[in-house]
Amino acid sequence: MLRYALKRLLSLVVSLIVASIVIFAVIEVIPGDPAALILGVNARPDTLAALRTEMGLDQPLPLRYADWVWGMLRGDFGTSITYKTPVAEMVADRIWVSLPLAIYALCLSTLIAFPAGIYAAARRGRAGDLGVMGATQLGVAVPNFWFAMILVLIFAINLRWFPSGGFPGWDEGFWKAMKALTLPAIALALPQAAILARVMRSSLLDMLDEDFIRTARAKGLSRRQALWRHAVRNALIPVLTIIGLQFAFLLAGGIIIEQVFFLPGLGRLIFQAISARDLIVVESVVMLLVFVVIVVNFAVDLAYAAVDPRLRTGR
Repeated sequence: MLRYALKRLLSLVVSLIVASIVIFAVIEVIPGDPAALILGVNARPDTLAALRTEMGLDQPLPLRYADWVWGMLRGDFGTSITYKTPVAEMVADRIWVSLPLAIYALCLSTLIAFPAGIYAAARRGRAGDLGVMGATQLGVAVPNFWFAMILVLIFAINLRWFPSGGFPGWDEGFWKAMKALTLPAIALALPQAAILARVMRSSLLDMLDEDFIRTARAKGLSRRQALWRHAVRNALIPVLTIIGLQFAFLLAGGIIIEQVFFLPGLGRLIFQAISARDLIVVESVVMLLVFVVIVVNFAVDLAYAAVDPRLRTGR
């Protein structure tokens, strides 16, 4: 197990290095001068040169990359040119919106998908299976921002059960904050639940056709007992993959939902930074999100090894 974990850790480090190079290169090749965009077309040359120096744009690319990476390793993500605030403080303020939202949406997605997938697999080819698959097909096809608008129309405008947008802050109370995150979490969770339910059903059906399930049935176990005692655990490996990827997506990919609900999260911060060409914010926040994605995948790999002993022995 230790050898397997060390190999995955080495892969994590290499992935982070490659990701940092790609992110820095992509941000740098965007056309246009960020200093000129901030100051406007009528900016004086000396003022423009001073801002470029402040932003570090007059330094060679390798040196700027090295300074950026070294700063992140020390916990210094730089200072936003637009907000004149350390990026680390901005991330610390907004992560407490995006992280609970991602966890909330992932919990809802899992709670919906697991029973739906198991129910559909247990009733393969029957009306229940067809109904679940039809609902999941709809969930995959419809974008989450459409779900968001429908939820706002029904539960915020007509029924007035939940707020239509904004975030009061955790200082206003846990339940009030969670109430503000409920509709965004549902909008994020529904498409992900549809994907996860289909994967759960497919994986379970593959397990139910395996020889060890037939052996268990031949020994006297009912289909339900074989399903819960043997098939579900062995079907979790591909499902864990999807859950890990979904958490990363929900944390990093909620830009549209955060815009719809006016949530001050990381997604909206990236959107605003891109609009203002605040490069240090874009680079640092995207790199942080990539780090989260890679670490989550590392944790999923370790979960694989815990579920499937063959991975620990390299077979």
